[in-house]
Amino acid sequence: MADDVVSYRRDDRVGVITLDDGKANAMSLPWFAALNAALDRAEADAPGALVLGGRHGMFSAGLNLKVLPTLPEAELQRTLVAFGQTLLRVFVFPIPTVAAVTGHAIAGGAMLALACDLRVMAEGAFRLHLNEHMIGLPLPTWAITIAESGIPHRYHVEAILHARPYSPDEALERTIVAAVARPAETTLSLALHLAEPLSALSTGAYGESKRRQRATVVRWAEQQLATEGMPRPR
Repeated sequence: MADDVVSYRRDDRVGVITLDDGKANAMSLPWFAALNAALDRAEADAPGALVLGGRHGMFSAGLNLKVLPTLPEAELQRTLVAFGQTLLRVFVFPIPTVAAVTGHAIAGGAMLALACDLRVMAEGAFRLHLNEHMIGLPLPTWAITIAESGIPHRYHVEAILHARPYSPDEALERTIVAAVARPAETTLSLALHLAEPLSALSTGAYGESKRRQRATVVRWAEQQLATEGMPRPR
């Protein structure tokens, strides 16, 4: 996958990964490989914090559910395992992470945003939505683990089980996002603004504490990956 679809750059003390395929930032095996390559670059570059941003109007719509059922069984399984492994990598990434949710964050896109430590969402008619239960897909354990970390406990039922979509202001009211960017075009700059003071933290201490904080739930989620995946719609 071309570097301009998932790219990495440095902005002073903050690294920036940009997702932009010109469409829905749909996730696939090549997409996961490209994101992992960008994460490798970030780890090697060692910024103090990392921002993950989408294109204007679209953070990510998640997996391409039109293509997924057409994949041979072995490729489908590899895709689902890569899905979980990649987002769990973001979840335990050893430096502070901020999602610049530049538009819709649906299904896997919402999971990616929730895997980051903080989220900034663009104002507008956008949704942050774990919609799997509306389309007959039970959530894998790793996705529930990530969602429960990013969503306050009192909203777990409505957000995760009842598949409630959130507008930017509704997500802010529930503290799922830390801020709403007004206007939407300032989403990335606001995410960078929030990431800047985090870049002053000791990355060694931060990374080790994050690993310890999440080790038990991540270990359990990883154990389910190979056998659980994400079944076909029911």
